Amino acid sequence: MSPIGVVLSQIGTPLEPTSKFVRPYLRRFLSDRRVIDYSPWLWQPLLRGIILRARPRKSAKLYREIWQEEGSPLLIHSLAQQAGLQSRLGAEYQVELALAYSEPSMEQAMASLESAGITRIIIVPLFPQYSSTTSASVYDQACFAALGRRSANGSVSKRFVPALRFVDAYYSEPGYISAMQSHLSRYLEEMADAPDYYVLSFHGIPKRYVATGDPYPEQCMETARLLANAMGWAPDRYEVTFQSRFGPEEWVGPATSEVLGQLAGRGIKRPLIFSPGLVTDCLETLHELAIEGREQFAAGGGEAGHFLAAPCLNDHVQWLDFLSLQVEKNAMGWTD
Repeated sequence: MSPIGVVLSQIGTPLEPTSKFVRPYLRRFLSDRRVIDYSPWLWQPLLRGIILRARPRKSAKLYREIWQEEGSPLLIHSLAQQAGLQSRLGAEYQVELALAYSEPSMEQAMASLESAGITRIIIVPLFPQYSSTTSASVYDQACFAALGRRSANGSVSKRFVPALRFVDAYYSEPGYISAMQSHLSRYLEEMADAPDYYVLSFHGIPKRYVATGDPYPEQCMETARLLANAMGWAPDRYEVTFQSRFGPEEWVGPATSEVLGQLAGRGIKRPLIFSPGLVTDCLETLHELAIEGREQFAAGGGEAGHFLAAPCLNDHVQWLDFLSLQVEKNAMGWTD
């Protein structure tokens, strides 16, 4: 019997920190109607005529500040997650990485599995909390790649369609919470002085998406509650915020940037920020939280050197152990 295919799915990253490579990445990302659901007749002229003229240059500068010698941090950590999961699952599985808006793409991952004769595939969105802007976008891409078409009415490029299973949101799974607790505890043990406050920052979405059925903020709050309980934090020692606002719409709040700028005025001297909704370090954690967040704290009167930013789970052992168990659970009935 052929192995079971596994696809780890992430957002994506430009291949180089330059405008030339950032522009097509942003074009794909901001053209996804799961992310920006405005009418293309209104949105695409704005995107192509204004946003993609200025934003790639600004974003490329930010990427250069976090870029590693080996390349994109998100890609480096994602490949480590892929390798770690493959080593745990063994020869009965073939694990591929798929990035939503860059390479390796979902189409490439699916083609690699199918060329190996694999007919049963488990999709693992690396988004613990469900959102229409992330998880649902992965569902779209996986289904269309498996079907061999780009849209519901598009042409068909293949005849055989593999069986697909999707790992459900795991925002409250004990193994996920325990992995974060272990990760943060080990990080805190290395500090001479413990933080006096914790900020749990999640990527934001427009309030309109929530009003029309997206359960994301509710799941974020439950993740935060469970993590705080596991860490033994009192309710007045942590706060949930939302980052990465974009555009004129009202977004779920409070905004991370605003909260960080107010902490020193509240008497908080050593805050630690962590993103439970992002499991792989990327621009949003390494720059927006760690670099810009420190600047916002300092601008509000805090001492920059006392601002702490914990890394994502990345290839933490307990986190990859949890992922492997999730895959095996979803493979029930497909294995002997």
